[in-house]
Parts: sequence; C-alpha cells; structure tokens
Amino acid sequence: MSEMTWLPKSTRPRLKLPVSAGNRNKQPSGISLRLEGSAKETLEQGRTRLVMAGAIFAFCFVILAGRLIGLALSGDDGQDRALTHNDTRGIAAYGEGMRAEIRDRNGVLLATTLKTASLFAEPKNVIDRQELASKLSVVLDDMSEAVILSKLASAKNFVWLKRNLTPNQQFEINSLGIPGLHFKEEEKRFYPMGTLASHLLGYTDVDNRGIAGVEKYFDGQLSGSGTEPKRIDLSIDVRIQHALRDELSRYMSIFRAIGAAGMVMDVKTGEVLAMASLPDFDPNRPNDFSGDSKFNKVSLGVYEMGSTFKTFTVAMALEAGKVGIYGGYDATKPIRKAGFRIRDDHPKKRWLSVPEIYMYSSNIGASKMADDVGAKNHKAFLAKIGMLDKPSIELPEIGAPILPPRWNSLETMTISFGHGLSVSPLQLSTGIAAMINGGNYVNPTVIRRDLNKGLLVREVISAKTSDTIRRLMRLVVEKGTGSQAAAKGYLVGGKTGTAEKVEGGRYKRNALLTSFVSAFPMNNPRYVVLAMLDEPKGNASTHGFRSAGWTAAPIIGRLISRIGPILGIAPIDEESDAVKKAMFIPINSREKKLASF
Repeated sequence: MSEMTWLPKSTRPRLKLPVSAGNRNKQPSGISLRLEGSAKETLEQGRTRLVMAGAIFAFCFVILAGRLIGLALSGDDGQDRALTHNDTRGIAAYGEGMRAEIRDRNGVLLATTLKTASLFAEPKNVIDRQELASKLSVVLDDMSEAVILSKLASAKNFVWLKRNLTPNQQFEINSLGIPGLHFKEEEKRFYPMGTLASHLLGYTDVDNRGIAGVEKYFDGQLSGSGTEPKRIDLSIDVRIQHALRDELSRYMSIFRAIGAAGMVMDVKTGEVLAMASLPDFDPNRPNDFSGDSKFNKVSLGVYEMGSTFKTFTVAMALEAGKVGIYGGYDATKPIRKAGFRIRDDHPKKRWLSVPEIYMYSSNIGASKMADDVGAKNHKAFLAKIGMLDKPSIELPEIGAPILPPRWNSLETMTISFGHGLSVSPLQLSTGIAAMINGGNYVNPTVIRRDLNKGLLVREVISAKTSDTIRRLMRLVVEKGTGSQAAAKGYLVGGKTGTAEKVEGGRYKRNALLTSFVSAFPMNNPRYVVLAMLDEPKGNASTHGFRSAGWTAAPIIGRLISRIGPILGIAPIDEESDAVKKAMFIPINSREKKLASF
C-alpha cells in the first residue's frame, strides 16, 4: 500500500504561477502531494497498457480496411462460402486456374470456360421435402419431383441436386427462399461454335475433365495439372470447317446418305484445316446425342476405300520400275484367281495404257500392275506410306487399319484397287499428300505448326514419280470419272473410290461407301480435299447411279470453289498453253510423240 508523506514546510516544493490578473489570488496553499512506490508503478503500467491497446486497435483497423478495399476491387460478393468438412466430401477442389481456351489457327474461340453455380442440398436442414421438390421441379424442368425427392432421401449431409445452373435458374431458386439449399461456384466448358468441329474438339464431363477429342488428348495441358493451364491453337480454320460441313450436309441430304465425312489438309505442312464427320453432336450437351453421332468417321472409322488406292498402286509400280508411263496391260477379259473374278465396272475390253488404267479406273489393269510388283514389295510400300499402322495425330480416337489375315498374290490384287484392306480417311488423305507434294510423307497434325522449328519429313517416292501422279490425278477430273469435281480456275485433280460396305464379314451390294480424294491446284499442289458419303442413293439427277463420280465428286467441286479464295489461291486460266503443257500426260500411242518427258 502506498504512503502519503508530509514534508516540513521549509522543504515543501512550491508551484509558482506567472503573475497575472487571473492568478494573483490563486497561489498554492503550500501543500503538495507526491506518489511513490507501488502507486507510481501502477500508474506507469496503466499508461503502457493504454498505449498498447491503442496500437492493437489501430492495427486491426488497418487490416479490416485493407480487406474491405480488396473485396471491393475483386468484386467478391462473399457467396463462395466455405463448406463444413462433411459438406465438402465428394466435391472436386476448384483449381487455381480455369481450364484454358482452345482457338483455331486465326485465334477464333472454339472452347472456353465459364463460371457457373451448382445446386446442392443439406437434407437434414430441409423442413418440407415435398414442398421443396414441388417448387424446384418447376424451375428445373428437366428434373421430376420423384427424382428430387429420391436425392433428398439420402442419409448424407450433402447431395448434388443440379450442376451448372443457368443464371436465371439460380435467381429463381434463390427467390424460393427454401432452407437447406446452397450454391457452389464451379466451371462449365462452353463451345460457342456448337456442332462445328465437335469431333475434333471433343467435350468434357461435369467435372471439366476431357472425355474426347482434343479436350481429352491435351487434358493435362488445358487443365494445368500441376502447372498453369495453357491454351491450344488448332490447325483448323473455322471458315474452311464451316464450308466443309455445309457441303457434306447438303449432299448427304441430296443423296439420302446415312453419314458423311471429309477433311482438308495442307500437303506441305500436314496441318488439318478442316475435319468433319456427320452426323455430329453439340459438345455443350453431349449426353443428348447417340454414340453414332459422336463417332469420328475421319480418324476412327476404317473402311475399304475402293479405287482411290489405285493412286498408290500406280505410284508403287512406277517407282519400282515394273512399268513405265508409256506401258500398260491387257484388260480385255476379267481375271480369275483362286475362285474369285476381278472385273471392270466399265470395261473397255482392250489393252490399256497406265494413264488409261488410272483414268478409267480399271481393276484388271491395277491388279496386274500390283502383281508385277509382288506381294512382299506391295506390303512394304503401303507400310512406308502409313497404310498399315495407326496414324500419329493429336487425337485419342484413332482407328487401326484392318489387314488381311494373309497377304499373298490374291490379296495384293484386290488391295491394288482398294478391297481387302481397311484404312481411315485420315490415313488415305495423308498418303495422297505424300504422292503429290514431291514424294515426302509428313505426319498429320491438328495443332498449328510453327514452321520456324523445322518440319520432319521422309521421302517415300521420287519427285519424278510424284510429278507423274499429280498429272494423272488431273487427268481423272479433266477426262475421266471425276469430271464433276472440277472447280473452274483451281485446276482440281483427284480419284474416285466406290466400295461395297463390309458387315459381318460379307459385302453388302446395296450399301456403298463412295469417296473422292482430290488436290488443288495440280500445277503446284497445296491442299488435299476428301469427301465421303455413307450409303448414298441415286436420284433423277444421277440417272439412278450412286457411284463416287456421281455422288462424292460434286461435293469437291463446290467445296473447292468456296474455299479457294479463303485460302488465297488465285484462279488461273486452265486453258492456257502454259497450264496445258504443265499438266500434259500421254494417254495413247498418238500422244506419245507429243510427250514432254
């Protein structure tokens, strides 16, 4: 306890005030009080505590002010509340970075990620489940009361009711004011182009994991798996993609086909500029479409591609030196071998030169040509141009070719004109590109290539053979079975292919697969264009015919006329002497004397 000490008067301190009118009569009485010991210590402690309390209060104020400013700038309205430990079971953690975008070669947006609200319930906190189910089924018209009630009957503390709500649905559910309902912010993948390029893009599941197409192949890169998500730039051009899909759809309807497929590829870089398979689907709602709609006929489907294979047969025979461009074979009579008969659909019943065999699509001539090369060399050649293995491309849906159980003389003969070996349209197009680009096989890609990094190619035929093949392909359109593929000014070349579909190990005579594989401009080929129809039917405009020259070739003509200007290919005068000389190839003995090579 503190003391109050009285000092002698002579030693007492005096407080002197300045003399003024106001204080003359206010001199101290001569008595002063001084604190000593614990009283003084208590006073000092109190003052220290007040200072510390003030400092803490000021610090907290600064922190709260900073937080408020941060919330204001970020726009966080506080709706993303933390859930309890029981509530978060089964909920995928929201990633630091949203799934990256996918764009076309020109930067057009093909796939992006939007933030959406998903609805979940805490069944134990729902007062009237029947009322909730009744009101909620009105807002969520794709969910019945029974389904909602079954979800609410769960013994769990957390149940999903509906993922990825629309803003209107979230607003209406909020307006119901029913306890036990909550929202969780999630991501939803959105495809602004809808069905366009759906097989190429693929789609994601409700948790934003890639399920098909590029979305699946590059799932780690797009989602960021341990790193920052990275955007994908595809090789396709949405303008070319739209034109391709539009023309395929048009002719699929005209010829009442059950399906169609096609692609456009740069023969120099291997870049796929367009890829379409019909019927297709909307990746925004993939569950609404059948498995057939999601099947990619271009890369996953494998088919006997018919006479388009004669391009490889002729190139192989010329490259092997088994026949020259002036040579030929007798196609007077069908070939009978091992109980099978090989005949021509439109027989000329005479000796045919190599250009005539190709131009008139003679099965007899192609068979004899391949037989001269031999089964072993034939198989090796097709392997070299990628016909016997799955193609390497950035898609998970890749079909493996179907090879014959044995490969003898008969198999070589039938495969020479596209029967007995099934490949994908992607494989066929890539192989044709190698036949006309100077003889170099370039791996196909759906990703935009940086040509500054160089391009890996391998030579499969000589430049001379490649030059001959492009002239032969032009001949087919100019004078042969592919005349309807012509597009004025674009010097189109190509080859028809008509094959009976194989089902259950048997050929269906009434079910054809027709295709036309083409390239342009043939004086300096830059793009391969393929179109295929599944089970087309003849009509009055085709006089009832349903072969490739009548059904698939017209697609090419219209399509190239549309995409040529987009690709920057200037039309040329196809009748000029310079063009005719560049494309000349002799087809009979009279023209041999005029040959320029």
